[in-house]
Amino acid sequence: MGDFPLEIVLALIGIAVPIGAFLWEFVLAGRRRLGYRVQMDTPVTGEIESVFPGVLPQLRPSADGASPDLKDISVVLVRVENSGITTIDSHDYKAPDAARIGLHLRFPQRRVIGMAVNELSDPALADNLDADSGIAVREDTGGHIGVIDLPKVPLAPGDHYKILAILQRSEGMGEYPQPVLRGGIKGGRITETRSRTGVPLMMVALTVFLVLVIIVQLVVAALEPSPTPLDCASGKLTVLGSTAFAQVIKDAAEQYRKSCAGASFAYGFEGSERGLDRLAEQGTGDSGLIAITDGAKGGGYPALVHRPLALSLFTMIAHPGVGVRDLTLAQIRDLYRGKVGNWREVGGPDLPVVLVNRIPGSGTRTIFERRLLEGAQPERPHVSCTALKGTVTTAPAQCEVQVTADMRKAVAEIPGAVGYSEFAEAVAAGLPTIAIDGVGASRDAAVRRAYPFWGVEYAYSNGELPGGSLAASFLHFLTDRTGKEVLRAHGNAPCADLPDPGRCLPDQ
Repeated sequence: MGDFPLEIVLALIGIAVPIGAFLWEFVLAGRRRLGYRVQMDTPVTGEIESVFPGVLPQLRPSADGASPDLKDISVVLVRVENSGITTIDSHDYKAPDAARIGLHLRFPQRRVIGMAVNELSDPALADNLDADSGIAVREDTGGHIGVIDLPKVPLAPGDHYKILAILQRSEGMGEYPQPVLRGGIKGGRITETRSRTGVPLMMVALTVFLVLVIIVQLVVAALEPSPTPLDCASGKLTVLGSTAFAQVIKDAAEQYRKSCAGASFAYGFEGSERGLDRLAEQGTGDSGLIAITDGAKGGGYPALVHRPLALSLFTMIAHPGVGVRDLTLAQIRDLYRGKVGNWREVGGPDLPVVLVNRIPGSGTRTIFERRLLEGAQPERPHVSCTALKGTVTTAPAQCEVQVTADMRKAVAEIPGAVGYSEFAEAVAAGLPTIAIDGVGASRDAAVRRAYPFWGVEYAYSNGELPGGSLAASFLHFLTDRTGKEVLRAHGNAPCADLPDPGRCLPDQ
């Protein structure tokens, strides 16, 4: 539909039409309205003749024989009412001011042989309909139309009076024409009203109209392509780096693609150091390449520009057979410095300790050594954890893994193994986690600095990113839009939401 705001136009029409109908019905046309309704028009000849054959011709209203024979008689009841919203005064009738008569109730093909005012909504109306009011009976156009002249009766909204008339046919055969009320109302009109039972035609028409407007709006909304968010970008973005943060980035990218269909993502999660190396080597002038790291980059990558993402949560993990669920910081340091070789020394079973480490250069290992060990570990020869699987260890041992998934697998499969991992990944794998000094891993505890094993996740680009690039848009999504909810769902605390956002700066 282009830029034409069709849905807004339809909504305005849907509002304007009912308002217009209301104003027309109750303010303009219906503001001053006099209505009349024929409530009864009943022939009585047939019923009387069936009971008393031939009696009507013999009945006369007077004994002098001058009155007409009573035949083809009918009884009519007409209700005259103020059906508008304002009072009708005597000067509102269009008849000349000096005239006493304002309305004429006409009965074609019948003459009036008797008339009475019946049922007043307000007894005070009787003063305007008595014998001195001018109300009278006459005949018009050669005696073929009976007429009851009605005075200019003031009527408040809802007021009414009724005229009961006895009529006799003056010409014609079959059904009588309908009675009609003639006259005029200044600034209004005279209308024939209907019984108020059932649904008014105008209400039906308005309902149908509004339903049609809603249907058209639904059709327009279905055909209208979804608007592209203002900060969406298209293209391809390759994300490198931290395996600990891989699932977070993948989930966030999937959420981004739901709103920005023109975006596509590729991944190269091989560890923080490897991601920085590739970005430094291949990312010059390439805004479609970024790296995610567990911690700051260090001094070896001067061209790379950092952007803090979140405070991330890590945890110690152990093989299910170890049974230890709490260690002090001192015990963790003794384990990884080789001072504790058997789990019974820290309250566990008689089982040799197998230390599982990430390879040097891993961002997770760097955070582990900085936050818990307060320095590097003793140098050890490299041993692949794959070589230890399926063997029975009778003495302390150690091995190294490349990525987070390998860490979880090694700890789960090697008896006596202990290691460390991103918290959400460890929980997802069902591995036992270990509290530190009695404090379990939680985002709130890390934010309060009550839990020591945390780090800051950074996004790096090779130089500044163009404002309209997919990389810039995606990082904004992570730090200021729905992506923040993805970070929280994985147990991380977005840097922008921390009580002290400066905590996410490098070397904090």
